[in-house]
Amino acid sequence: MSKTGVDQELIRQLAALLKETELSEIEIETDNLKLRVSRQVNQVAAHFTAPAAPASAAPAAPAPADAASHPGAVASPMVGTAYLAAEPGATPFISIGATVKEGQTVLIIEAMKTMNHIPAPRAGKVTAILVEDGQPVEFGEPLLVIE
Repeated sequence: MSKTGVDQELIRQLAALLKETELSEIEIETDNLKLRVSRQVNQVAAHFTAPAAPASAAPAAPAPADAASHPGAVASPMVGTAYLAAEPGATPFISIGATVKEGQTVLIIEAMKTMNHIPAPRAGKVTAILVEDGQPVEFGEPLLVIE
């Protein structure tokens, strides 16, 4: 196990299994760990949620869950795959520090083979992008923060 408590060999084995079976995602969950390994094209990414810290421990940094309660958070209106640009290799719709106008497309969510342009609900400055290009997203999941 690494310093983060994640078994890197397990991640490598799951990544190899993804490639071997041509699956796009594997998720396992135990009492102490939730691990999702997914791939896009020829990339493999691992996402994990660490177990909750004891009540006496102070948080080191804001958790992604805190982004959902941020007043400027833009939540996903649907389940699908988030894309930060119109096509692979194209310039992303937004970047951190960019100023957006209300109604401007900030990303695309592909759902059921349909590309859905997600507009900025308000004008402001993009202070955080909480998803990666090609990442699966859930309904209500925070995608970015506009202040």
